[in-house]
This record gives sequence, C-alpha cells and structure tokens, in this order.
Amino acid sequence: MIKKMQLPLQTLNLVLGFMVWVIISALLPFIREDISIPADKIAILTAIPVVLGSVLRIPLGYYANVVGARIVFITSFILLLIPVYLISAASSFTSLVIGGLFLGIGGAVFSVGVTSLPKYYSKEKLGLVNGIYGMGNIGTAITTFAAPVIATQIGWSSTVRLYLILLLLFAVLNVFLGDRKEVKVKTPIVEQIKGVYKNEKLWFFSLFYFITFGAFVAFTVYLPNFLVSHFELAKVDAGMRTAGFIVVATCLRPVGGWLADKFKPLFLLMAVFVGLTIAAIILAFSPSIGLYTVGCLTIAVCVGLGNGIIFKLVPLYFNKQAGIVNGIVSMMGGLGGFFPPLMLSFIHSVTGQYSIGFMALSQVALASLVIVVWMYYQDKLSVSSEVFNSTGQGILVTDTKGKIHAVNPAFTELTGYTEEEVIGKNPNVLKSGRQSREFYDRMWSEIKARGSWQGQIWNRRKNGEEYLELLTINAVKDDAGDVVHYVGTFSDITDQPPHGRFRPGDDALRTS
Repeated sequence: MIKKMQLPLQTLNLVLGFMVWVIISALLPFIREDISIPADKIAILTAIPVVLGSVLRIPLGYYANVVGARIVFITSFILLLIPVYLISAASSFTSLVIGGLFLGIGGAVFSVGVTSLPKYYSKEKLGLVNGIYGMGNIGTAITTFAAPVIATQIGWSSTVRLYLILLLLFAVLNVFLGDRKEVKVKTPIVEQIKGVYKNEKLWFFSLFYFITFGAFVAFTVYLPNFLVSHFELAKVDAGMRTAGFIVVATCLRPVGGWLADKFKPLFLLMAVFVGLTIAAIILAFSPSIGLYTVGCLTIAVCVGLGNGIIFKLVPLYFNKQAGIVNGIVSMMGGLGGFFPPLMLSFIHSVTGQYSIGFMALSQVALASLVIVVWMYYQDKLSVSSEVFNSTGQGILVTDTKGKIHAVNPAFTELTGYTEEEVIGKNPNVLKSGRQSREFYDRMWSEIKARGSWQGQIWNRRKNGEEYLELLTINAVKDDAGDVVHYVGTFSDITDQPPHGRFRPGDDALRTS
C-alpha cells in the first residue's frame, strides 16, 4: 500500500515545492507597492530562487538514493519554513533576496522524485511515471493564479504565511506515508560523477533540459510582470494568462513521457525543437497580443512535451546512475530558467525591446535540433556496431585492395589475432597452404559475378593450429553500384564432417 502511495504523494510534494518556489514572482506586483525595488533589480529578484533551486538538485538527487525520498522531502519542507517566514516579514529588498535565495529548496526537490520513483516501476513505464510526477510543475500555476487573488483580500504578507501551514502539513504526511523501506544506493557521489561526466549524452540531455525546462521557468517568472508592463493588462488577468501557459506545459508533460514510451524519443524531440524554433521567431517580431499568445502557447506545448521526453531518455541511457544524472540534468534545466530573464532584461535595457533575446532562443533551439538529429543517427550506427561486436561469428572487412579494415571480437577469439595485429594486412596471414591457386580464381570469379560466395576452407590460427571454417564473403557496394568493401563471416566447423563441393584441403581467404 505504501509503495502505491509514492507516485501521488511525491507528485503532491513537488506541487508544494513549486508553489513555494515562485512566491516572489507571483506576488511581485503587490510586494512592490510596499517595498521599493529598483526596476533594474526586478529580474535579479525573480531569478534568485532559481539559483539554489538548480544547484541543490545534484545533492538532493544523490541523497534521495542514499537515505530515501521520505527523509529528503521532510527535511526540505522543514527548512523551507525559514525563508517563507522571512519573506512574509520582509521590509527591504535585501530581505527578499535572502529569503528568495533559500526558496530554491522548493525547486530543488524535483530531482528527488525522478530518482526515487523509477525504483517502483518497470522501464517501459518510466516515461509516463516521470511525466506524471513532472506535473508537479502545476504548483507554479497554482501560486501564480491563486496568490494574487488571495493577496487582494488579505494582503501579500498574510498570503505568504499560508504556505507555512502547507509546509508543516506535508512534512507530517511524509512522516506517515513516505516509504521507510525504499531501496537505497550508497555509491559515493564523487564516484558517481566520475562515472558519468565524460559521457557526451549527459551534457546533451542537460542542454535540452536547459532549453525546455529553462523556457518553462523563464516564462513563468517573466510573463506576469511583462504582461502588466508591456501590454498593460490587469494584474489578475496577467496572472491567469501565465497560469494558462503553466497548465498547458504541465499537462503535456506526462503526454510527452507516454509518447516517449511508445515511440522513438529522439525522433519526438526533433519535433519539439522545430516547434520551439518557429515559436521563438514569432515572438522575436514583437507581435500583437494575439500572435504573442499563439507563440507563447506553442512554446508551452513544446516545453511540456520536451520535459516529459527528456526524463524518459535519462533512465534509458543511465539506468545505474539515474540519481546523479537526474540531478545534473535537472540542475541545468533550473539554470536555464535563471539566465533567460536576466538576458531578456539586459537586452531590453540596451535595445528597448526583447526581439534579440527571442531570436537567440530560436537559434539555440535550432542548434539543439541539429544535435538531436546527429544523436538519432549515431544511435543507429551504435546499434550496427553492437551487432558487429556481439555476433558469435568471426567478421573481417577488407577494402577493394585486400587490406583488412575491421575485425570483430569473435575474429580474435577464433583466430588468436588481435585487431591491432591484422588491421592494414592481407587476410592471407591466416593462410594454411591447403588451397590451390585455382580455388582462389573460382572463388573470386563467383564473387565478381554474383556478389557473394560461400564454402569450407582451412585456416591457421596465430598459434599455428589449423581449423576448418565455413566462410561467407559478400561484396558491399555504394549507391553508384561500385564495390567499396568485402565482408567475410566465418565459424569454426572443425569438429563437423566437411561437406559440399570444396575439398578439406583448400586455402585461407585471400583477396587478389
């Protein structure tokens, strides 16, 4: 029963964490009425919670493996009581900055669930499970929509204090409903980082999440104030529109995970970055509120699907290091939400518009599309390589001049020759001396006529031992129909009676 509770419980934990994370940005129009905040400091204030919320995702993801999600969530909610209370009593910009920094703990809890929940489900369901958990992003929408409405009735300070009650309530819920028997993984964090940091896929996934989740966070903290100042919308109207953006992106996250369970996730990610590129270009031309809405909703759809797809990819490629990789990838996503608001604010202060910033987003999304396409085809090549290396038959590939281009591990096992010893040499290093010149002439005549040949011949291992093999040679042609390689596959049939039209006194494979 407790294990079945973990997905809904941890999803609700994330909802609360994200609700707390965006308190300042959601209530900023109200806070500014009581606390003087310079216009050029607004972007910094709204981005501050993202800093710690990003960096802490690595240790929280790690410790979710070491001590379990239950302890990490309880500790996080208790610690959040301090900055929330500090913000509710703030009377200066400095107090808001200090409190805002430690609000980051609320955003950092994201890496706890994506590390813990895969322990309870099969690999085929991880996309959907992580997508459902990721719907905890809806917490930002709840605060963005509800906090301004409540603040108009009881004031922003009292509104913030309501979160203290929720934090205490959820700390208690986790005490009783958290899984005390969760499987623990206690590999030192340094060893885990060493095991993954050289893997290029880690940094590619980090870039993709930097863009998709970063865009989600950036628009969440950027839209309320922008819609009020640029389009002169009412505060509540701006909050509702921002909440709509968040709801669309959040609800599509499990859809992205589910689709990634059913189809090729890299192929789906290509469509995501195509959409982001087009939407960012639309926003770059400073359109009317109508087109601006279309551009923002397109971005919401793309980042929602993209977030779900990426956290299907992480356990798919990093099954044993999911905790630390989830932490690093989600940290980069959080930082992705930190830099765009600052960049947009700086560009606006210099140029008076946001067009260059949105165009930069389109170009980064386009570059990511290129990388995903490259990864997709690299995966296809990797599959071919795995087949080549894992097959039980010996394989050697030669060029048209008869020089060995590649061999597989089975070749080494059967012949005793390592790859380094035969690359660039002629296959006659295996020569046993049993085959006649006429045999070769017949063999190559058949290859040139039919493109393939099969027969039994005697070869010699590196240690001098002779063995009988069943050999198949195929000519590999390019698109123009010209032969570019010859591939020989063979297996040891010494213990089997020789048969067929070839005498067991023939020679080794030789190109001529």
